Amino acid sequence: MNDPTPHVGRPRRSSKRTLEEAAAELFLEQTYAGTTVDQIAARAGVSRNTFFNYFGSKSDLLWVDFDETIERLADELAAAGAEDPVMDAVRDALVRVATSHPDDRVPWALTQVDLMGTRDDLEASGLRRFMKQSAIVQAFVERRLGGAAGLVLPQAVAFAVLGAAAAAAGVWASAGVGRRPLATYVAEAVGPVCAGFAQAL
Repeated sequence: MNDPTPHVGRPRRSSKRTLEEAAAELFLEQTYAGTTVDQIAARAGVSRNTFFNYFGSKSDLLWVDFDETIERLADELAAAGAEDPVMDAVRDALVRVATSHPDDRVPWALTQVDLMGTRDDLEASGLRRFMKQSAIVQAFVERRLGGAAGLVLPQAVAFAVLGAAAAAAGVWASAGVGRRPLATYVAEAVGPVCAGFAQAL
């Protein structure tokens, strides 16, 4: 007996990875701005509601390869030894976060930014993530120093070290076949920044 129900796109499989792959295909075919959530869900063979079970918005798809990694920062800072100098603890936490990221998971939204037309939305959604993680680093530095650093330095530390880490991630993503592990780039970028602030603190 034939199934009278029409099927759209791929076989129904409620998989986050399937949605990611469908989005990447559509962004390459018709750009990020030209693609809707409904089109992504249809290509993946799932419902619109299923899409929102995995992603809060379309822009979250731009960060599928980094969100789980950067969310580790708070735990890594919390795990720092109480005897570790504050800037050593920040540096080591960032390097451990980068080490946890799989070498083969290079965000396509970074490597295909021009083809997909993701630059503006990548920057806007990236800023939200940057500010969230900056608040975590700032709070850590403030707790460790107990107010001894004043109001400005903890925020300056947070912005500087995360800016260096973001620059490292950008270079890593664009490095191509000669790409080294992400942690190598992060250590090179964050190390001098942390050393400089260590003297000030």
